[in-house]
Amino acid sequence: MAILVASGMTVSIAAYTKSADLVTGRNQYVGKGRLQLVARGSAIGMNCTLNCGGVALSDDLALPFFGSTGGMTVKDHVVIDQVVSGGRVEMFLRNTTVGALTTDYALYFTPM
Repeated sequence: MAILVASGMTVSIAAYTKSADLVTGRNQYVGKGRLQLVARGSAIGMNCTLNCGGVALSDDLALPFFGSTGGMTVKDHVVIDQVVSGGRVEMFLRNTTVGALTTDYALYFTPM
């Protein structure tokens, strides 16, 4: 059963800025298991960095899913699905455009 490690709805990132670490609290350290990032930006131009245990699972990767209508679903908007050996989880969003963008995201961990 998956554990929701971090989530956010309509997280706004100003033009040309990078967010603080979006994974906080008790779930920022995980053991061996599966990390799954589901994300959807409001428009083209949002990039994502996800690290686990010092290993980059995505290094400033452009989010491939975007749109201003409809909802985000786990079935349709998986950005990363990776088995990891564990460690500290870090996630950052970076806006590469001239305007503010919003992003919906959910980061799940399934222990093994």
